[in-house]
Amino acid sequence: MGPIVVEVRRNGMVEARHLVHAVAVRDGEIVAAAGDPHLVCFMRSSSKPIQALALARARDDLDDADLAIASASHRATDDQIAAVRALLAKAPATEADLELGLQEGRPPQRVFHNCSGKHAGMLALCRAHGWTTTGYRLPDHPVQQAALATHVEAAETEPHATATDGCGVVTFAFPLDRMAHAFARLPHLPAGDRIAAAVRARPDLVGGPDGADFHLMQRAPGWFAKGGAEGLLCAADDDHLGIALKCEDGSSRPLEPALAAFLAPLGIDLADLAVTPVRNSRNELVGECKVAS
Repeated sequence: MGPIVVEVRRNGMVEARHLVHAVAVRDGEIVAAAGDPHLVCFMRSSSKPIQALALARARDDLDDADLAIASASHRATDDQIAAVRALLAKAPATEADLELGLQEGRPPQRVFHNCSGKHAGMLALCRAHGWTTTGYRLPDHPVQQAALATHVEAAETEPHATATDGCGVVTFAFPLDRMAHAFARLPHLPAGDRIAAAVRARPDLVGGPDGADFHLMQRAPGWFAKGGAEGLLCAADDDHLGIALKCEDGSSRPLEPALAAFLAPLGIDLADLAVTPVRNSRNELVGECKVAS
């Protein structure tokens, strides 16, 4: 089966076509696929729940909000920034300790960067082990070595490559089926159940109300999900089923229609995500995004 083709139409005419590769894995075996289930790409922010695993193991004083914001690509809402600051205080650390840059379009403070929760969690991990916080983002620092170890543990394979993510820490490249396998395994690894439960309990902290990960968790009880840059989405239920979807051109807009089409044969009804409306600046409906018929 080829990739899922998602079309963007305006007044009935096709404006764009997106190709989405998808895979579902249960107990290490591929149970469904569209396109290339072994496509290798960087996990980017879909890594965050796995990056937070070492933190959950080191700190039993963290609650759902702490672990959710450590797994988040937040939108800088008041509640999300308050959660970042609460985790920094619990670490303990300060905003000056955050080793990320400023983010365009947001207030000029590091705490407003969408990865500040992850970085706050990394500082809390440093404090738990007595590691220096200076350079915690660098590949040789124990924090990034711990992240590498949890990814290898969850995916049961070494990454194909590493690189520097947008916020300055290490990002890992895996085939899609290994990403899906890692998400399927995460709730069943030591302390992984805390991460999955926190993401499910506080999707409002993990992302935003327009995200495919947020919408999946709203509609599919028992699932946790995390999107990543360049059109990636990883998710899993609590019964050893994991999925990964990747848009070939890096766009995130086809993920919801592709997700609805891919999960329907697996018994997950996301019919209301099958068509994404396209609206103009006047909020008028001017088109749609859906799987090609």
